[in-house]
Amino acid sequence: MKALVINCTLKRSPDASNTEALAGVVTGQLEKEGVSDGLVRAVDLPIEPGVTSEPVTDGDAWPQVHGKLLDAEILVIASPTWLGRPSSVAQRVLERMDAMLSETDDGRPIAYNRVAGVVVTGNEDGAHHVISEISGALADIGYTIPGQAWTYWHLGPGPGPDYLDDERGREWSHRTGRAMAANLHAVARALAEHPVGAPPE
Repeated sequence: MKALVINCTLKRSPDASNTEALAGVVTGQLEKEGVSDGLVRAVDLPIEPGVTSEPVTDGDAWPQVHGKLLDAEILVIASPTWLGRPSSVAQRVLERMDAMLSETDDGRPIAYNRVAGVVVTGNEDGAHHVISEISGALADIGYTIPGQAWTYWHLGPGPGPDYLDDERGREWSHRTGRAMAANLHAVARALAEHPVGAPPE
């Protein structure tokens, strides 16, 4: 079984990403369950705006990311909170994923029988809003969202330190992240054994 994390930080490599660090707690637990994982830092790639899986321009990197999505049974979208909302990078990723609504496999939407969850960081409030926006979009596309398929870290409203700069709250975020990983893996296994069929005609 494979998992893919799409890190939607605004920071380009090699800058340290708070969001990627917390997502690593989730993938660490998935690895203990025997799940291999991959990581895409979307901001490093030339992903053009659009709502198609095909390249929008020469050099558009989305088709490669789309291929990784189809190769993974578990997806984690990881986003910082900016102005109480998902990052602009996360929005672009979701817009490109919109094309998956019309892609099918044996009559089923291509995202069926795949699970997804959300990781959020930020030194401002708004994590639950970000989680609900991303989870709702992924459910629309066809992903199954298990119960408690998220974790987040922030220190409440207003500006403050970043995840990598402060130990406060990490224990809860890490425990929740491990639970998230276990729930994603359990539901992915269940779907592998009892897949959802094509919608009725």
